[in-house]
Amino acid sequence: MSDLLRLATAGSVDDGKSTLVGRLLYDTKSVLADQIDAVTRASVDKGLATPDLSLLVDGLRAEREQGITIDVAYRYFATPKRSFVLADTPGHVQYTRNTVSGASTAQLVILLVDARKGVIEQTRRHAAVMALLGVPRLVLAVNKIDLVDDAAAVFQRIVAEFSELTTKLGWSQDDVVEIPVSALHGDNVASRSKNTPYYTGPSLIEHLESVPVDADARGRHQVGLRFPVQYVIRPRTADHPDYRGYAGQVTAGVVSKGDEVVVLPSGTRTTVERIDTPNGELDSAQPGRSVTLILADDVDVSRGDMIASAADAPEPVDSFDATVCWLGDKPLRAGARLLLKHGTRTTQAIVGALLERFDEQRLAADPEAESLSLNDIGRISLRVADPIAADDYRVNRHTGSFLLIDPSGGNTLAAGLVGDALTAVEVGS
Repeated sequence: MSDLLRLATAGSVDDGKSTLVGRLLYDTKSVLADQIDAVTRASVDKGLATPDLSLLVDGLRAEREQGITIDVAYRYFATPKRSFVLADTPGHVQYTRNTVSGASTAQLVILLVDARKGVIEQTRRHAAVMALLGVPRLVLAVNKIDLVDDAAAVFQRIVAEFSELTTKLGWSQDDVVEIPVSALHGDNVASRSKNTPYYTGPSLIEHLESVPVDADARGRHQVGLRFPVQYVIRPRTADHPDYRGYAGQVTAGVVSKGDEVVVLPSGTRTTVERIDTPNGELDSAQPGRSVTLILADDVDVSRGDMIASAADAPEPVDSFDATVCWLGDKPLRAGARLLLKHGTRTTQAIVGALLERFDEQRLAADPEAESLSLNDIGRISLRVADPIAADDYRVNRHTGSFLLIDPSGGNTLAAGLVGDALTAVEVGS
């Protein structure tokens, strides 16, 4: 059975992300014949001589009319060697929030640049966001390489500039691969192209099939069980009069029958008596598995609590510093009252102070900033009404991440990382 790679695309507007994704789907035979026919007809209606493969991904009517990607489009495809879940994220700076969402669970990000433009402001912004999110591996796809003169020199110049950037952001040379491609014509996408004799590396699909996926993120530590409780199951039927189970998903670590665990934030200790699923009992459950835990003792557990391994359970906190990517239209200032969603727990929160704003172009901090505007990244202090059992994001991104929500409208205002993730990327002065 092939393993799974979660990846995302990012880049600026018109760099060809959707065309590249469409090419990946087309070349791996992951689209049906009627979809190809529909895209061909739509392309003819637009006056194009060849199918516009971006239409395989840009499903929203507004996207097709504007020719840009607005939403995060998830696609699934496979080769004989590996299965893939791909998030095609927007390129326009207005939709950086969608890029954050799509890349938050990615094991690899394909960052596109237009060979005619090279590394631009949005490229640097996206690279900084990927560094903050702890994305372990990057592919720089230098697209539209067929449209430039002296392609070899252009490619080398872009690679040199991007390598300097990613080195400062903390990636090693082994974690970043640069590939010249033409998404429109398929050069170096499914197979190596004769049109780029200066490039001797793998095609994009060859690299995606072979890149290691065992590491969750750069420098991450292995942690014990993290199990946010989503629902308390108490059927109270004749067959199950005393059944009390705690349903949720294993977000980190492994849970096995007999394990000693602690319920957070109360700190009550007990052991796992049974692991239930709709298909029967399990001896253990791995990360990503949704199960119901039966505990040996009758303890008080509610939705929003976390069941964690007793050996390395995080200490619940009601105040902490965090790095946030601000996604709201109105600026964030100290004193703001918001809702914080961490795992399955939602609680009231107050922004205590704005500690610094991150300048992603200079890779430096601005400690004098008084607010965070749309797409700004900064470090803030937070105080919450109910304690949360959070790990530092640099230790575990699943339990070290949270959302800030508008209490009046319910809109997501920020993606947050517990701790000072900015220290890894602030290298300017």
